[in-house]
Amino acid sequence: MLTKVYGSAVFGVEATTITVEVNIDKGIGYHLVGLPDNAIKESNYRIAAALQNNGYKIPGKKITINMAPADLRKEGSAYDLTLAIGILAASSQIQSENIEKYIIMGELSLDGGLQPIKGALPIAIKAQEEGYTGFILPSQNAKEAAIVGDLKVYGIDNIKQVLEFFDKGTPLEETIIDTRAEFYKSLDFPEFDFSDVRGQESIKRCMEIAASGGHNVILIGPPGAGKTMLAKRLPSILPPMTLHEALETTKIHSVVGKIKNMGLMNQRPFRSPHHTISDVALVGGGSYPQPGEISLSHNGVLFLDELPEFKRGVLEVLRQPLEDREVTISRARFTVTYPSSFMLVASMNPSPGGYFNDPDAPVTSSPAEMQRYLSKISGPLLDRIDIHIEVTPVPFEKLSEDRKGEGSVDIRKRVTAAREIQTKRFEALENVHYNAQMNTKQIRQFCALDEASKALLKSAMERLNLSARAYDRILKVARTIADLANEAELNGNHIGEAIQYRSLDREGWLG
Repeated sequence: MLTKVYGSAVFGVEATTITVEVNIDKGIGYHLVGLPDNAIKESNYRIAAALQNNGYKIPGKKITINMAPADLRKEGSAYDLTLAIGILAASSQIQSENIEKYIIMGELSLDGGLQPIKGALPIAIKAQEEGYTGFILPSQNAKEAAIVGDLKVYGIDNIKQVLEFFDKGTPLEETIIDTRAEFYKSLDFPEFDFSDVRGQESIKRCMEIAASGGHNVILIGPPGAGKTMLAKRLPSILPPMTLHEALETTKIHSVVGKIKNMGLMNQRPFRSPHHTISDVALVGGGSYPQPGEISLSHNGVLFLDELPEFKRGVLEVLRQPLEDREVTISRARFTVTYPSSFMLVASMNPSPGGYFNDPDAPVTSSPAEMQRYLSKISGPLLDRIDIHIEVTPVPFEKLSEDRKGEGSVDIRKRVTAAREIQTKRFEALENVHYNAQMNTKQIRQFCALDEASKALLKSAMERLNLSARAYDRILKVARTIADLANEAELNGNHIGEAIQYRSLDREGWLG
C-alpha cells in the first residue's frame, strides 16, 4: 500500500515542502531514498523503538520510502515522526484519510517522546501559504509556529497522541496565540540600562547619535574604560522593533533552533562572538548552510570586542554584508540568502599595551608596534564605520556619585523621534531607511552645506589631516545630529560635533 505524508525542509530562511512516499510490499527490507543524510538514515532505529514502546511495530515487509523532491538534500532528525506516521498508515495500523492535510515534523525519543526541531516558524509559514489544515510538531515549538495565522498548530509530547488523533479521532489541543497582543504585551525593557553608566556623558551622546542614524561605531580606549558596558546598552536605546522586524528576526533564530519554547522575539538581538571565531561561523555557511553571527544580529547589534584580535580574513568578510545588508552563500546545487542588516559596534585598545590615550598611564608601545597593531584593521573595513570615539577611564569622583545618569527610556524617545524624521525623508527611496544607508548622491541631496560650514569642514580636514574617506562620514553623522535637534538644515555646530567622531582618521592613528 502506498501512502503520502508531508514534512518540510528549511533552506536559508525559507521552507520547502517534502513529500514522504511510503510503499509497503511483499518481501523483506527497508529502503530510504531521496538524498537523506545520516541522521535520517538512522531514524529507523529510533522509530522501531518508539513504536514498540507504544504498542505498534514496523511491519516485517519490504518498505520503500522516497523523500521528494529526490534531488534535494534532506538533513536532521526532524523527519522521525513523519516517517513513523507514513509507515503506520501504509501498513494500515492507523487510518490515513486526513494525513495529507497536515505537515508533520518531530524527532522521536526511544520512548516515543518528541524532541524540539529547528525552523518551526518558516515551516509554519510555508504550510499556511500552501493551504495545509494544520501543523503537528513537538510542544516545545508550538508557540513559535502558532505565530502564523490561519493554520492550526498542535504541539504534542508523545507519538501516541498523534496516533490516537488519526486512528481514533481523539482531539489534539490547538495552540493559539494572538500575535499582536503577544508582541505588545511582552515588550519588556532590556536588562541593561544607560542609567547604570557613571560619567561618560560624551560617549553616551555618541551612542545616541549612532543609534539615531544607524551608524556603525568603534570605541577606542584602555582596558576598564567601559567600552563593553556601553556597547551592551546600545540595544536599549534603539527604536522598538516593528512587528515585521520581530517576525523576520524570529524566523532567522528559528532556523538555528534558538527560540527555546517562546513565541515572538521582541527585543533587538545583541551578538558578541569571541575573537577566535571563523569566517564561516561569522558570515554563515557550511556543508548544510546555516546563518552566521551577522545574520543572527539582523535588526540588532553585532559587537566585536578587541577588534584587532580577530583574524584579518574574518574581518574582511564583513565588508560585503555591511554594504549589501544581506549574505549570499552559493553551493553547486543551490544558493541561499540570509538578511544581515545590523549595526556594527567594535571596541579596541588604542595600542598593544592598551594605555596610549590614558593621560595617567605611561605609553609602553613604540610607534612601530602601534602602527603594526592598528594596521590589522583594513582601510576598506574602516570606511564602513562612521563614528570613531575615544573612551577614557572614569575618575573615582564620578564612579562614587550616588546620582544616576539619564536612563535608556528617555534617550530612546529622542532616538525614535530622529528615526521618524529619517523615515519620512527617505519614504520615496526603496533601500534607504536611515542616514547611515545614504550613498554619495543622497548625501549631496540631503546634506547641503552653507559657505560657513564648508569652510569649517575644509579647515578641520586640513588642520587635523583627516583622510578623504572621512568627508562623507562626517556629513552623514552631521545629518543625524541635526535630526536629533529637529533642524532641517546643517550648520557649523552639527559639522563641528561630527568632526570629533573621526579619531582614527587623524595623524598618528592610521596613517
